[in-house]
Amino acid sequence: MSEGMDGMNSDSGTGGTGGTGGTGGAAPDGGSRGSGGFRVGLIGYGLAGSVFHAPLIAATDGLVLDTVVTGNPDRQRQAAAEHPGVRAVASSDALFERAAELDLVVIASPNKTHVPLARAALEAGLPVVVDKPLAATAAEAEALAGLAEERGLLLSAFQNRRWDNDFRTVQRLLADGALGTVLRFESRFERWRPQPKGGWRESGDPAEIGGLLYDLGSHVVDQALALFGPATAVYAEADVRRPGAEADDDTFIAVTHANGVRSHLWVSATTAQLGPRFRVLGSAAGYVKYGLDPQEAALREGLRPGAGSSGWGVEPESLWGRLGAGESPQTGGGDPVPTLPGDYPAYYAAIETSLRTGAEPPVTAREAAAALRVLEAARLSADEGRTVRIGEAG
Repeated sequence: MSEGMDGMNSDSGTGGTGGTGGTGGAAPDGGSRGSGGFRVGLIGYGLAGSVFHAPLIAATDGLVLDTVVTGNPDRQRQAAAEHPGVRAVASSDALFERAAELDLVVIASPNKTHVPLARAALEAGLPVVVDKPLAATAAEAEALAGLAEERGLLLSAFQNRRWDNDFRTVQRLLADGALGTVLRFESRFERWRPQPKGGWRESGDPAEIGGLLYDLGSHVVDQALALFGPATAVYAEADVRRPGAEADDDTFIAVTHANGVRSHLWVSATTAQLGPRFRVLGSAAGYVKYGLDPQEAALREGLRPGAGSSGWGVEPESLWGRLGAGESPQTGGGDPVPTLPGDYPAYYAAIETSLRTGAEPPVTAREAAAALRVLEAARLSADEGRTVRIGEAG
């Protein structure tokens, strides 16, 4: 997630081609760091920067939130109040001038700035985390991956929804074989927001990379690929439903995976009655789960993981999903399945390990590029009303 225009300069993306892929990369100077840990510069302090990245970085042993980039004076004051001792600078250029004093850059600025800022950071010799989507196209993501690999630097896409409580529970059920052979995976990220909020996220300008396909769609596609592997074909419907809306706000994506699983994915701002977050149907049983992981709501409320947060990511038993066959969970079918705790802190803990050891990051740029190939195919499919083979788009 990323919001606002924090941190972007007109000249911050000059030069180079970019990115990191399947290999990790240590911090500059062979993994050296300050006495308190790896020093992090965060570009952007809107929703993504202030609610997700900054709190999770601050809660991670071995990472230190050193600098926040925002040209908004109110956000500068907010960052100082929420993270005492943090520096605030008005531009990414000012941050990169101090590249030798940093070990990691996190980019949480608007989508259209992701590629130029990531390229500039890599060219400054800095490992990079980029909020999703990493880029507008798979080709851009692959170029960034190549640059990062050439420089021996970490590049990772922030896909926090891999650590949602319900997704982790689905992973466990698959590992345990509780569903048999999975036939169809249904995933919904639905909201009821009948009035557009405006801003770049809902802009119809293609340069903004707005709309739900690239916003929430980045999450549901990444989750499907993480569970069931590469996609071979995509069919999609992308509609603009709300009066005054400019970008897609009601989108369906059907993905055929190489292993035969079919993923049906919905992202919508126009859903008056929300469906299950997950419905996973297998040859032996099905799993149905309603409700959203509680971590985003907790972060928005100012709660933080760490000391005194033993219940972090835990939901009440009343929200547990159900596993069974033959009868709807709405009428009592199946047995309740305890939901594993959500664990967003695990992402930055893994980033710290990658910086320290050179291990592969928790989400690679090549994985981000694979998801972007699906999103590009979905866009083409929706535009032309046909099924698109992966590789055909772009």
